[in-house]
Amino acid sequence: MTFWNNAKSKFLIIAVVVLICSAVVGAFAYHTATTPAATTTRTPITTSSMAITPTTQPTTPPTPTPLPLGPILGIEGNLATTYPGIPWVRFGYRTCGVSKLSGDALRTAIQAMHDQGIRVLLATCQSNRPSMYNTNTLNDIAASGADAVQCGNEQMKYDPGNTTYVPPANFARYFDLCEHTMHAVHPDMPVLLGSLDPQVGGIDFQGMANQVNYLNAMQAAMNSTVHPGGHWSWRSQTLGLIDSWHNGYPNQDTNSLYGLFLFWAQQFKVNLNNGGLGKHIWVVEGTGCYQGCGINAYSPYEVAVSHILTLITDVQTALRYKVPFFYFSGKDFFFTVKGNVAPFGVLNVNGHPKPIRQDLPMGARSLAMSCSNGKVTVLDQEQLLAKLYAGCSLPSNYLSILTS
Repeated sequence: MTFWNNAKSKFLIIAVVVLICSAVVGAFAYHTATTPAATTTRTPITTSSMAITPTTQPTTPPTPTPLPLGPILGIEGNLATTYPGIPWVRFGYRTCGVSKLSGDALRTAIQAMHDQGIRVLLATCQSNRPSMYNTNTLNDIAASGADAVQCGNEQMKYDPGNTTYVPPANFARYFDLCEHTMHAVHPDMPVLLGSLDPQVGGIDFQGMANQVNYLNAMQAAMNSTVHPGGHWSWRSQTLGLIDSWHNGYPNQDTNSLYGLFLFWAQQFKVNLNNGGLGKHIWVVEGTGCYQGCGINAYSPYEVAVSHILTLITDVQTALRYKVPFFYFSGKDFFFTVKGNVAPFGVLNVNGHPKPIRQDLPMGARSLAMSCSNGKVTVLDQEQLLAKLYAGCSLPSNYLSILTS
């Protein structure tokens, strides 16, 4: 018989194999029991573990960081037209009835401006209805990426069909809601307290006194009903100012904007000559007047000359006193009520450049301006505005050039 046919030998071999396997299993069990568990585990994915908790869910979509403000010199316009050399644009939200932009489309349009180095003042318009307090609208504005917001427009002016007058107590509630909504997203964003309806500086003293009375009534409502026992003061805010007068025409002493600056500097108790007013006033619309203000609206020459001298005088006045300024308007537009063209723009109704003297062909008048990088010959109004903003100087005989 062979070794494998021997039964005793088979039993002995099997016993040895079993003994060796037992020893191996015991050693592995001991190693497992004495080795620390791995620090990472695989957790089954459940619906609840994927949900965003209320404390981490953003209340508004993420927005681009606004650009540094820089010199606040701009123009009223849309977000589809750029004005070379003009660093700011003032744009009306859809509540103002012109643009329809909101949501992602508005954010994309403002980001496109930022990509070109242009900052945006976004203006709201009031309705004096419950919709005025619509937080969805205000949240959309806050998330738009705008660099500054004007809460309300000409809220003090009673002009049915054009503007909506809002009682001071109602506007106090609206401004408080608007300002807090903006600052919840961008704490340092400039927020303007609406805009003052146009008055003629140095003449309309009662009209300006009425504006102060409105602001005082608003302040009283803010501290009695909106925030009872509060200490809110309109003098700690920044007001939007509108000036619509033929400044610089028929002579350089005609300057409503200076008269308005003087009045409000006194109200805010700041020195007009040291730049303090710029912390409390932004000129959101600086423009001329050609109807109902002594200008012959049927004289193309008179309208053209008063228009261009107003542009120059307004910019020079704003720069001198360091007050933020937005020229009105980027383009000529049609009066919806009167049905005629308002020739206030630096571009015509089709968006084309306007000659310096808009009653004459392009190039009929030109201005040789002195800039830091040399002489520049200016032929159109948009270029003139941009060069004035850049600090270029007019020729000493610019008046005779423009009026001849």
